[in-house]
Amino acid sequence: MHFTSRYGRLPVSRLAAASVAALFVGACASIIHGTHQDVGISSNPTAAHVTVDGQQTGTTPVVAHLTRKDNHIVRLELPGYKPYEATLTRGVSGWVWGNIVFGGLIGLAVDAISGGMYKLTPEQLSGALLVNTAAGSMRDGLYVVVVLEPRPEWRKIAQLQREGRSRPF
Repeated sequence: MHFTSRYGRLPVSRLAAASVAALFVGACASIIHGTHQDVGISSNPTAAHVTVDGQQTGTTPVVAHLTRKDNHIVRLELPGYKPYEATLTRGVSGWVWGNIVFGGLIGLAVDAISGGMYKLTPEQLSGALLVNTAAGSMRDGLYVVVVLEPRPEWRKIAQLQREGRSRPF
């Protein structure tokens, strides 16, 4: 079976192969930077447990290999510190313009479906973990801070006692 065009007769198998090749070659962003992106994740202090979209990913510092077509929720946890959470969002990559110029609608469609037309931001994530404390102020300017564990460099200067009792609470 042959297909006749203004360029002559072409076998259908060659026409099908050329169409498939055009489909994949036209996906400019997928070819240039792929459908996944490496995102570096760090924390201060280091060695925090990292979960991405609820899946354990490792401890900081770590590089996560993530799909470009989805937003991702990153959570950092370390005992004694408040959890840190951030969202990596997808945005349209500049390579999508290559599809418009070279790949046309087919390339644009392939990159949209595969996620190749997107890039995740931020490209590097650094979370500053805060010490897990509860604080409040009391009358007469006294400021009270409650922590799970005191730091070794701290020095005890006083201890509160209940009124009318000799032993601490």
